[in-house]
Amino acid sequence: MVIAREALQISDLGKLKIAVPGTMTTAYLALRLLLPGGFGHEVVPFDQIIDAVASGKFDAGLIIHEGQLTFQNQGLKLIVDLGVWWQEKTGLPLPLGGNVVRRDLGLPTIHRISVLIKKSIRYALDHRQEALQYALKYARDMDMSLADKFVGMYVNDWTLDYGERGREAVRRLLHEGHRAGVIPEPVAVDFVE
Repeated sequence: MVIAREALQISDLGKLKIAVPGTMTTAYLALRLLLPGGFGHEVVPFDQIIDAVASGKFDAGLIIHEGQLTFQNQGLKLIVDLGVWWQEKTGLPLPLGGNVVRRDLGLPTIHRISVLIKKSIRYALDHRQEALQYALKYARDMDMSLADKFVGMYVNDWTLDYGERGREAVRRLLHEGHRAGVIPEPVAVDFVE
């Protein structure tokens, strides 16, 4: 999400300095696709962007993680939800992160890693309250209800298997990123079942 102190149009963003959480994030890639003409930016730790925008250090901020649920607490305005924008543009969900394993580890190791990650996620989903209690120790400005909402955004059945639609979303995002010149080389992704 892109947020600012005042209501802005998407067309205004290309003229502003935007705090971003990193140039190797899905959020940054999506913003580059939204604003193909480019924009001024500076990398700021993700958990400092909201304060930096609220204080006026930056005109706008590209926020990720729990900031998407808390930015209004500082009176900031939503300019664009990049997940909604991507969905409207492509009809696909915006893929946010993924687990990557080097091919040179070989198929047996890749499969084993995939199975272990899936078991871990399944365990967390099956023991949600205990997982939330543990995660709450690391939450910033969130109570149990807000933490539950945040976790539900990112850890759900799509996390276990996002199916063909999710795989198409990953392919499309990487293709669009390459086509726009943001990703220098085409990316071929092999999905582990």
